[in-house]
Amino acid sequence: MSAPHLPFSLLLPVYRGDHAAFLRRAFESATVEQTRRPDEVVLVQDGPVGEEIAAEIARIEASDVVPVNVLRLPENVGLARALEAGLAVCRHEVVARADADDVSLPDRFERQLPVIEAGADLVGSALVEFEEDEDVLGETRVLPTEPDAIARYARIADPFNHPTVVYRRAAVRAAGGYQDLHLMEDYLLFSRMIAGGAKVANLAEPLVKYRVGAGAYARRGGRALLASEIALQRAMRTEGFTTRLQFVRNVVVRGGYRLVPEPVRRAGYRALVVRKGASRRSGR
Repeated sequence: MSAPHLPFSLLLPVYRGDHAAFLRRAFESATVEQTRRPDEVVLVQDGPVGEEIAAEIARIEASDVVPVNVLRLPENVGLARALEAGLAVCRHEVVARADADDVSLPDRFERQLPVIEAGADLVGSALVEFEEDEDVLGETRVLPTEPDAIARYARIADPFNHPTVVYRRAAVRAAGGYQDLHLMEDYLLFSRMIAGGAKVANLAEPLVKYRVGAGAYARRGGRALLASEIALQRAMRTEGFTTRLQFVRNVVVRGGYRLVPEPVRRAGYRALVVRKGASRRSGR
């Protein structure tokens, strides 16, 4: 007997710093172009936005591709709280994440949903980077695929590419949901899900094209992110997810990474996280 065909929601947060054209592309790639479409889209508008974004959100809201529920928050509350608000109104237990500037490949959900339907609580995939032209692809971020390897990797680095994940809402709730931690809210959630016994998996093939804009590597450094890094490591140590030795290693290695010059940070990140490949052409 085949696994049940579960309905799922797509959770898409948007804020004033996003671009209307990127949002349009993200929405269409995750709905119109999918071989298995979401049963609803929950678009969370995190605070006031400009005219172009507002017009694009209105266009999406009027779309008849899939049902769209726009949740407009009166003020900007940050990604963690916006995602929590969105999760609360999702109609379905299974939720897929997408960002407002990335591109989902057409078979993304057709590939991921069967893993959830077979019993997984959280599934991600590899992703491939691009800059201006999404048809000119760069490096691929490949992460461990097996549960034990994912759990080991999670004790040194985020084991999921966050724009690729699909999860069961109950498993997210059991782990405490998204909590405010600047640029680290996903990693904190995933580590807690793993610690709580969630069944996890990654698909080795890239199912999302990830936009790497100007300043992408600058945002991975600085004192604000160092503070988030230390808070993350303290949380994982306090909860028993990491050992004392792992805590010290992570603070030294990951914390130091936040303070090195951007060119060094770029080289280190690519050496550790991405799999290099020659740039290539790829159709949509």
